[in-house]
Amino acid sequence: MAALEVGALRNVGFLGEGGNGKTSLVEACLFTAGSTDRQGKVDQGNTILDGEPEEINRNSSITAAVSFADWNKHHLNLLDTPGYSNFIAETVACIRAMDNSVIVLNSHDDPKVTTEKVFSWAGEEKIPRFIFVNHMDHEQADYLGALQKAESLLGTRVAALQLPIGGGEDFRGVVDLVLGKAFTYKTDESGKGSEEDIPAELADTYEEMRGKLIEFAAEADEALLEKYLEGEELTSDEFVGGLKQGILEGSFLPALCGCGVKNIGIDALLDALVKYGASPDVRSFVSASAGEDNEIAVEADPDAPFRALVFKTVVDSFAGKLNIFRVMSGSISADSSVLNPNKDEKERLGALVYIQGKNQQPVSGNLVPGDIAAVAKLKVTETGDTLCDEKVSEKFNSIQYPTPVISYAIAPKSKGDEEKLSTALKRMQDEDPVLTTGRDTQTNELLLSGLGVLHIEVAIDRIKRKYNVEVEMRTPRVPYRETIKGKTKVQGRYKKQTGGKGQFGDTWLEIEPLSRGDGFEFIDKIVGGVIPKTYIPAVKKGIVEAMETGALAGYPVTDLKVTLFDGSYHNVDSSEMAFKIAGSMGFKKGVAGCKPTLLEPIMNMEITVSDDYMGDIIGDMNSRRGRVMGMDPAPGGKQTIRAQVPMSEVLNYAPSLRSMTQDRGDFSMEFSHYEEVPGQMAEKVISEAVAAKEEE
Repeated sequence: MAALEVGALRNVGFLGEGGNGKTSLVEACLFTAGSTDRQGKVDQGNTILDGEPEEINRNSSITAAVSFADWNKHHLNLLDTPGYSNFIAETVACIRAMDNSVIVLNSHDDPKVTTEKVFSWAGEEKIPRFIFVNHMDHEQADYLGALQKAESLLGTRVAALQLPIGGGEDFRGVVDLVLGKAFTYKTDESGKGSEEDIPAELADTYEEMRGKLIEFAAEADEALLEKYLEGEELTSDEFVGGLKQGILEGSFLPALCGCGVKNIGIDALLDALVKYGASPDVRSFVSASAGEDNEIAVEADPDAPFRALVFKTVVDSFAGKLNIFRVMSGSISADSSVLNPNKDEKERLGALVYIQGKNQQPVSGNLVPGDIAAVAKLKVTETGDTLCDEKVSEKFNSIQYPTPVISYAIAPKSKGDEEKLSTALKRMQDEDPVLTTGRDTQTNELLLSGLGVLHIEVAIDRIKRKYNVEVEMRTPRVPYRETIKGKTKVQGRYKKQTGGKGQFGDTWLEIEPLSRGDGFEFIDKIVGGVIPKTYIPAVKKGIVEAMETGALAGYPVTDLKVTLFDGSYHNVDSSEMAFKIAGSMGFKKGVAGCKPTLLEPIMNMEITVSDDYMGDIIGDMNSRRGRVMGMDPAPGGKQTIRAQVPMSEVLNYAPSLRSMTQDRGDFSMEFSHYEEVPGQMAEKVISEAVAAKEEE
């Protein structure tokens, strides 16, 4: 494929709810444009976009797919994004590479929260947004109703560029309100439309909707508005120019309709993207010099220094890592040296390829601003990194991914697979930066965190399929702790005289509670050498080790002070080991007699929802033993509820919040402090811990 002028490029992302037919729509675009020789079907598992077995089995996209098509002397890079909240992070990354977005709506269902989110994200990036109402062949299809609902939900005016001809099984074409022509399509899914007269039953609606569309066009430009108000008719060029200006400025949303699966109206969608869409030179990006805070506007200038953003990474267990990037400025060819300012490392770009779903095509010439391509086998580059000319040393703002909201403890089923699992997780994180891992220092569990249960399950399925590691998944253990409420003085005495050299250590300890959160304090009050100073560190070491297993349920002990105030030793039989054991014995005996009690971790939570859900959220917090600490206004007319809640009550809070708010709520949480567990609940936790130990 020869290099094109920047103005002839269109980078288009398809956004919206899962199940609205984004993948089918892009497959239809590729087929209509001649990029593929057949139109893949999601339900048949033969699309070129959904290449992962997990996608094929679920009939839904879980990763973003990159493809391209040539249409009317323009080159379109098409980004098919996941629509389910568990996999929305890939959508966030792809938005950074788009210059246009198509919000795909369902003709017979209300737009939901994902539509609201992606619409907002695209708006924040100042990306022109088109609406495409899909599934117009459904028996309950309602094009104008869908536009009204979208207008209400999104809070932006919608301008219909088309009207549907027929509905349900009778859907067969569209009326172009700009051209004033009707187009009907064959039933063979060829995507070839035939021009015909506007149906008589649509004549009145056509006149009304075209009049509104002319108003939209006129309002986009003061000169056009003045001409329109004076009763003069806009020329065809003025009409189109006004519409394009309004679309690029985001003053209204242009709407089209069709059916991706049956390939109806797809050529009109491609025409609209070419005619009204933004080329890369319309949009500018912001970068900063490495190590500096000053922002620099980056324009799509082919003669400027090379800059690119890596927005997606694919890892193949055999072929290795493939970094997909968008060129922001300058040009680049294969076998070039560039700088990764995020890592402060030079990289060598070997062969460059265009991505066509599951396939690749070599880049023969230079890439220009707006081009999307991929390169393999970079040493340190990851998703979100910048690649640039060594003389520039600038990096783009990092991609702001959603924060993981749920964690599961994972472990390999086979004890010998720990290293293989570690390698697999690292490669999984290369592809999906939202997946995070960490080891809980208290429970020693390896935790895998993501955006939902399905997100974690898919990751585990991939680990098994791609890296041959079977993984067990379970709810994480709550890192309870134990402490004391009482005070005591106790002797820890260890004496062994059988077989060889004897062992002797004798300690007197005073054990008392500290304030919550103070941890552990050891006081040496030995006088007169009753215990030699060389043995005192051993006493402390024995106590510290004994603190790892409390008297109630075996949880670590905290928030206490131990004072070593007396003891005795033997000139021959005493040793560091003997005093270590003596200190441990005394501590365990003393803690058991100091009114031990169970502590649980308390989390600080912030839950952001609209006013409609406030009552439900507060009620739910109360049922989880939470305390609402206050409320603060949040952007978008929402409220942020601040609460403190026991960790045990919110381990699986994410699906509950989605259910209560129709997936419109967000939350974050972090550890705050420990508090005593209420009596009956403490008894339950202790009995479960004892039972688990007996089973081991």
